[in-house]
Amino acid sequence: MPEWITVLLIATGAGLSVPAGAALASVERIRPDWLEAELRHSVIAFGGGALLSAVALVLVPDGMEGLPLVASAGWFVLGGLFFFGLDWWLARKATSASQLAAMLADFLPEAMALGAVFASGSGTALLLAVLIAMQNLPEAFNAYREIDASTRASPARILVTFSAIALLGPAAALAGFFLLVEAQAVVASIMLFASGGILYLVFQDIAPQARLERHWAPPLGAVGGFLLGMIGHGIIGAG
Repeated sequence: MPEWITVLLIATGAGLSVPAGAALASVERIRPDWLEAELRHSVIAFGGGALLSAVALVLVPDGMEGLPLVASAGWFVLGGLFFFGLDWWLARKATSASQLAAMLADFLPEAMALGAVFASGSGTALLLAVLIAMQNLPEAFNAYREIDASTRASPARILVTFSAIALLGPAAALAGFFLLVEAQAVVASIMLFASGGILYLVFQDIAPQARLERHWAPPLGAVGGFLLGMIGHGIIGAG
């Protein structure tokens, strides 16, 4: 099977976690209310743990291998500043899709990096795909809840939108596979740019939302999300 088809299939699998997370948010209703709140906060925290594992185990280590230290630091800071600017702009617009925009802002660069890393033959490509899927699920869950609470759009319409968004991941991965395979410095820059943005997102948005008074499942969810990244790194990254 041609390599680009493999990339397409892997990226599609990672992207399908977007409509899966939205579908879970559309049907999940648990009583009593405190249990539903704890589950929601735990899902958000799990996503934060998965995002941190992607930064710590794949994006920053692989990115810094391809660039000098000063350039690595520069792209990392630029990513954080870009996400800050995006967050500030969305807050001024008071849009109902801020979580969705944040999800896309880290999903698409990661998917592009995935295609390029796969083309380079790196053993971290499959791990990166798993981590993308892990983080997309809770991010989409949270984004669906935000849109559903602030608009009159029907659940079916929202789910169709999220399903269409999932197709952007394979497209970005194929672009990375064909266009960036010989541009390792560019791939490293994308990884570090995404890392800075993800770190901003985790501490600005995800971590504050995950906290719940007198409940301890959410922080354990963050531990679980990072733990799965560690296990994947041990199994796939060492392969």
